[in-house]
Parts: sequence; C-alpha cells; structure tokens
Amino acid sequence: MPTEVFQIERCNTPTGRMLIVNDDQGRLRALDWEDHEPRLMNLLRRYQGAEVVLREVTRASAARRALDAYFSGELAAIGALTTQTGGTPFQREVWRALRRIPIGRTLSYGALAAKIGRPAAVRAVGLANGANPIAIVVPCHRVIGANASLTGYAGGIERKRWLLAHEGAAGSLQIGLPRMSG
Repeated sequence: MPTEVFQIERCNTPTGRMLIVNDDQGRLRALDWEDHEPRLMNLLRRYQGAEVVLREVTRASAARRALDAYFSGELAAIGALTTQTGGTPFQREVWRALRRIPIGRTLSYGALAAKIGRPAAVRAVGLANGANPIAIVVPCHRVIGANASLTGYAGGIERKRWLLAHEGAAGSLQIGLPRMSG
C-alpha cells in the first residue's frame, strides 16, 4: 500500500483546539477538532487510498492563517483555500455545493439535494455531509433540518450553533451565541 505524507498543525480556536492537515502543495486535506482526531484519521485513511503519515509543522500554513482570520471576524478568509479530498463523485459534488452556501445563510438537506439536481437524494446528501473531512471550510455546519432545527454535526451541536452565530445566521434560527472554551 502506498504512503501519503501530510503536514499537521494544531491551533487554538474559540470552538476548541483544531487539527489542520495539508499536503505538500498546500492543499487542505482535512480539518477537524482535536477531540475528534480518530474521526479525522479514519476519514483520511478512507479517502486517500494509502497509508497516511502526519508530520508536525510549526510554520503556519495558508489554511492556518485563513482560519485565524475567520475566527477573528474575517469570515470570507477561508473561501479561497484550495482543498483536496477523496470520496465518491457524489460526495465531492455535495462538498462542492456546500462551499457555495453563502456565509450567514443556511440550507436544509432537501434544498441542498435539490440544488445538486437530486431532490430525492436527501438521505444520501445527509450522509455525504456527515462524511465531510474538512470542517468549516467545506461548511457542512450550514446545513440544517427542514424545520430549521440544528440537526447532527460531527463537531457537536454546540460548535454548529457557535459557528452559525459567528457567521450571522443566528437571527433566523434563534440559536444564540453559546460560550465555547478553547
């Protein structure tokens, strides 16, 4: 089995310590919270088709600088980051559609399925959303239930609530801005 070597950074955020995984070309491969590291490693292995080796780095990557800016209030800073994921063609289609959801807006799973031209694929869209290896940058937190409820989020509902409030989506959802320790 081939081996892929990626760089990993750790950074503190208002939502907890995060892990940023980039490749040698500077493409973001994975982003998740440190308390979900086993999930991150599982998704990396699943989507790379290779053994994954992570090398700790100390110099801040473009993804780290963009994430710091995002959490400092420059919400659009993450929009230009280059990502690279594995996954099925359907998953990648869903993940591309997620990146087109505007900051401060939400979309239901059904509306997302309709946007990609597969209105009957609501359940598959939900599964693809849950398998997203790049939190925040591929904004699966912007997908909500049909009744505007905050449905599952791999990083936890409190983080989803915080991210949506941070992005200005709290008004329509009445979700408030909870405290997060980081």
